[in-house]
Amino acid sequence: MATARIRLERVLAALLPSTDIVEERVIDVEPPAWCERRQWTGFLLGLDEAALGACEADGLAAHLPSLPGAPADLVALGQEVTKACRLPVIDGQQVVLPERLRAVPRRKQAQLSALLGAMRPLAMRAERIVDVGSGSGHLTRLSAEIFGRRTLGLERDASRVAVAVRRLAAEPYPQLATRYLTVDADRDALLLDRSDLAVGLHACGALGDRLVEAVGDAGCDLALVSCCLQKRSEPVRLPLARAARSLVLRRDVLGLTNLTAQPMGVEARIETTMRAREARYALGRLLATRGVACEPGAEMHGINRRRAAAGLEAIARRALALRGLSPPTALELRDHEREARTRYAVVRRLSLPRSMLARLVETAVSLDRGAYLEERDHQVVVATIFERAVTPRNVAVFASRSLPALVP
Repeated sequence: MATARIRLERVLAALLPSTDIVEERVIDVEPPAWCERRQWTGFLLGLDEAALGACEADGLAAHLPSLPGAPADLVALGQEVTKACRLPVIDGQQVVLPERLRAVPRRKQAQLSALLGAMRPLAMRAERIVDVGSGSGHLTRLSAEIFGRRTLGLERDASRVAVAVRRLAAEPYPQLATRYLTVDADRDALLLDRSDLAVGLHACGALGDRLVEAVGDAGCDLALVSCCLQKRSEPVRLPLARAARSLVLRRDVLGLTNLTAQPMGVEARIETTMRAREARYALGRLLATRGVACEPGAEMHGINRRRAAAGLEAIARRALALRGLSPPTALELRDHEREARTRYAVVRRLSLPRSMLARLVETAVSLDRGAYLEERDHQVVVATIFERAVTPRNVAVFASRSLPALVP
C-alpha cells in the first residue's frame, strides 16, 4: 500500500498547477480568469441542460471523455483528479449497535457502526480512548461498552457535555469509567498519553489539525474522520507535513470541500440543491438592488439554508426584515427569479471545473495530516470509510506507531 506521503505527492501534482482555479470562485456570469486563460469558456457555456445535469450529478470528470469538444487539457485534468482521489476503501466488519440507540438518526448509526468496527484493532490495544469533539457522547459511551476501556469525551460546547453526562447516567453500564470534560482545543492542550487511542468522528476544521498534532506529540494512536475544513478562526490553513510545505489553503478554498457530486445528496436530490442555489443567487441580486452588498453566502445570514429550497420568496422576506428593509414586491420577486434563471445557468456551467477539484482539496488535507504523522514515525492508512450516501465526508486517517494491521 502506498504511503500517505507518496499519495500526497500525486495529489499535489494535480492540485498545485490548478491553484488559480480553486482560488477564484465563480460568482457571476463573467468568466473567471483561469477559464479564459485555458480557453474553456466556450466549451462550458455550450453544454446543454442534459450534459450540465449529468456533470453536476456525477462530477465533470466522469463525463469529460465523452463530451463533444471537450478541451484536451481539461479532459487530462479530470483524469488526473480521478486517479489522485482514489483511496483504499475500508470494508471492515461493522459493529452491531445496542437497540437503545434506535432514536439516533440512521446515517449517524451507520457512521458509528463503521468507525467502531474499523478502529477495533487500535481500541483493543489502547489503555484509554479519548473522543475529541465528542458532542453528545454516543461514540464515547459505545467505545467504553464495546471495547471495555476507559473513555474520555472532550467537547467545547458545555451544553453538549451536560447532555452527554445525563445520558451516561441513564446507561445500563454505570461501572464503566467514562468521563466528559469541556475543553476548547483552540485554547486548551489535548493532553494525550502514549497508550491512548485518540478518536475524532467528524472533527471539524482546525480541530482535526490540533488533534493530529497532539497525536504526533504524544506518539499515541489515531482514528480521525474530518469534516467542514473551513471551520477555523485563522484565514489560511498552513500545512502540517514537510512534504506539503507548498499546500497553503485559504479558508474559502477549504469551504470548496463541502461540495459533492452525487445525484442524491444527504439531504436532497441534486435538482433541489441547484434550485436552492439559484434562489440564493437571486436573493443576492435582490439585496444588491436594495443597496445591500453581500459576499457570496452572506445573503443567507440569519436564515436556515434549507429554506432556500422553497424558492426566492421564502427567503427574501426574512432576509430583508433582518436588515430592516421593507418586504419584497411581487414585481421584484418575478424579475429577480427570471433574471436568476438565465444568469445562474451560466454560473453553473462555469463552476464545473472548480467543483471538480473539491474532492482533490479534501484528499490533500487528509494526506497532509497522514504524511505529518509518518514524519513522526507513525504507520498511517488514509482511506474512505463510509458510503457517500451515508455522508460524503468519508475520508479517514488511522495512525499507530506499533501495530501490524491498522484496520481490518
